[in-house]
Amino acid sequence: MSAVKIFSGTNSRYLAEQIAHCYGTTLGDVDILKFSDGEIAPNFNDSVRGCDVFLVQSTFAPADNLMELLLMIDACRRASAKYVTVVAPYFGYARQDRKDKPRVPIGAKLVANLLTAAGANRLMTCDLHAGQIQGFFDIPVDHMDGSYIFVPYIKSLNLENLIFAAPDVGGTGRARNFAKVFTADMVICDKHRKRANEVASMQVIGDVEGKDVILVDDICDTGGTLCKAASLLKEKGANSVRAVCTHPVLSGKAYDNIANSELEELIVTDSIPLKQECEKIKVLSVADLFSRAIRKLHDNESISSLFLRD
Repeated sequence: MSAVKIFSGTNSRYLAEQIAHCYGTTLGDVDILKFSDGEIAPNFNDSVRGCDVFLVQSTFAPADNLMELLLMIDACRRASAKYVTVVAPYFGYARQDRKDKPRVPIGAKLVANLLTAAGANRLMTCDLHAGQIQGFFDIPVDHMDGSYIFVPYIKSLNLENLIFAAPDVGGTGRARNFAKVFTADMVICDKHRKRANEVASMQVIGDVEGKDVILVDDICDTGGTLCKAASLLKEKGANSVRAVCTHPVLSGKAYDNIANSELEELIVTDSIPLKQECEKIKVLSVADLFSRAIRKLHDNESISSLFLRD
């Protein structure tokens, strides 16, 4: 059986080290060099010939993270790696998954094409913005489920009157999956946007009186939607409001928005590193989840046991 080699890009090294540790190995040696103008030049110091290579790199901003990953894939292919798997816990540009107005790109499809053209054999990611993005790839995609991490933590809270909420109509499926696990009800916060990152209006569909509400979403960017939803839910009589969000993009005034919101807690993963500390943000690691997935993939075993569990 081929040897497993795990390497990391620059900005996901904190997570790659944990994944390698959980797997029972150490990170492979790679230098990410830069020319004085910023041009990236990866250099693998370990041989990858005939190896199953796993490249850990979330493609959050800046775009250098994506470019660095593409160059690492190319380097592995040219160094005769047997199989190259991209481990991108956060798949950037996933919000651009369709043409919702004239003359705009479909960024998620473009990134899929770039990864494939660079030579990736497989993608391993977590909680895509839209599940159908898997169809943009002509290579296998292992779409990990963040609920594997969140469900045990939510159970540990021992909330008596638990109910789940979708912060928008698009997130109904995610909230419903959690509600099924806990045999709980769900509500929907129907929002209308004037423009990106700005919520114009919102209303709650369902009853939250006296309930402990958990909002479920995949990405928290500015935090505007979650904070507005939390405020509205409290107005409607909710006992407490928490949010579960896989990818903490947290741009702009997100940290201030969350700190000053009605949210008791924002539960996220370390798919993206936090830029600053916040008492209301609880970080759970995806390292164990991805290390298990890597082992099962290498041993040609099913990974279905790593999906939503009750």
